[in-house]
Amino acid sequence: MPAVSVGNVGQLAIDLVISTLDMTKVGYFYTDCLVPMVGNNPYATAEENSTELSINAEVYSLPSKKLVVLQIRSPFIKNKYRPFCETLLSWVKSSKYARVVLLSSSHAYQRDDEQLLGTPLRYLLTPDLEKAVGSRMKELNWKEMEKVAAYPGISDTDKVLHIPGGGITKLLFTESCSEGIQMAVLLKFCSEGDNIPDAFVLVNYLNEWLQLIKSESNNSTDPSSQWKIPSSWRLLFGNGLPPALF
Repeated sequence: MPAVSVGNVGQLAIDLVISTLDMTKVGYFYTDCLVPMVGNNPYATAEENSTELSINAEVYSLPSKKLVVLQIRSPFIKNKYRPFCETLLSWVKSSKYARVVLLSSSHAYQRDDEQLLGTPLRYLLTPDLEKAVGSRMKELNWKEMEKVAAYPGISDTDKVLHIPGGGITKLLFTESCSEGIQMAVLLKFCSEGDNIPDAFVLVNYLNEWLQLIKSESNNSTDPSSQWKIPSSWRLLFGNGLPPALF
């Protein structure tokens, strides 16, 4: 699932997963915590299925990979983060999901000195998931999200998790830790703008671990070419400039 975070990177990455794996819509995640929204089918492949309606939170499934995806398409209503997290984690437990993977992002301009070095990708694991896959992350040579000083310049001993621009990421992660839920957060530092390249980087990062599709990076100079771009992305920036302007 995505966090609604800076650049909508998690949501764009989820779009690529649903579109590429041709996942089936199995239901809706009904909540009053998100801004209401309705639109056409974002993954339309022909005129016949383009008029199917989609709403703000939908659930997709791929039984062959034991994979369920929740896509969120609208922002949170003010002060509704916590009720949403409670409802979501209750659903995770009642559905007996083995683990949750949250795709997120964080403001690039609010990194500390250590975070400016190396890769812009980070991960977090709850203690329960750390026991299961911690060694795998080390094999992949992934970098864990650093904790930063709670009082920079005054005291460097008190360190806290800080994910500016991450939306529900920190709250959902800390709640999962306390409730014993196996959760991984994969995030990328980025800025607002054209965030399609960031989405490809994040979904490739996810694929390194979960192997949702066979990586063809050896055969292709562009690893993003193996993902299927949904039809709705043509309208990400609205219509083209009207010729009458010129």
